Amino acid sequence: MSKFEIRTFTDDTLLDGQVKIRQPNKGFRTTIDAVLLAASVPASTGEKILELGLGSGGASLCLCHRVAGSKITGIDINPEMVALAKENIKQNGFEERVEARVGNVATRLPKCFVASFHQVMLNPPYLSRNTDHVSPNLDRAIATREGKADLKRWLKYAHDSLLYKGRMSVIHRADRLNELIRILPPNMGGVSIFPLWPREGTEAKRVIVQARKGVKSPSRILTGLTLHNEGGDYTDETKIVLKGGQIII
Repeated sequence: MSKFEIRTFTDDTLLDGQVKIRQPNKGFRTTIDAVLLAASVPASTGEKILELGLGSGGASLCLCHRVAGSKITGIDINPEMVALAKENIKQNGFEERVEARVGNVATRLPKCFVASFHQVMLNPPYLSRNTDHVSPNLDRAIATREGKADLKRWLKYAHDSLLYKGRMSVIHRADRLNELIRILPPNMGGVSIFPLWPREGTEAKRVIVQARKGVKSPSRILTGLTLHNEGGDYTDETKIVLKGGQIII
């Protein structure tokens, strides 16, 4: 067995049953973050989209479901997750529109990726490489802690894949927002910050940041989305996104 061994799976759905996804029972599983990331990408019919950190394909599948005619390529360092993503692509009937490939953002960008995509979305590891708080599950550890590629490298890889005026959408921890903005490639502008509030009146734990290549528009802090009500249930606004994948930015 490989070091990425995945023994058992669950068969789940996203977008209120409209997207099917098989994923590991233990390890890194698709979360609400993937659905929200897909819902933040303002893609149009016919656009080419790249996802960095594909996993089992949750974000790409949601985006493909929402945007008819989009063409999505997803890469992931874990070959077993890529194989699983290919299975999920097939069971949703997206073989003609979504491609899953083994890829590593720590390595040189493939020539076919250079300045080729209208949109790039990414959900990079949230934990810095020097953190001691890492999951004992290897797949989850690889997905959640930076390895050879740190956050700056993830952003550079995304930037270099974009066409002129193309847009990057990244979801990350709010406590790393300052770092994320500071290390954006220098010609990324039009920055939009979309906070994800756990509840009304609480600090954001996650943010979605968008920036465009070769654009000098001023930065914006948007209203954001409150995820839960006081009772702990998802807010009506969040339910609309989770059930239908509607765009949020």
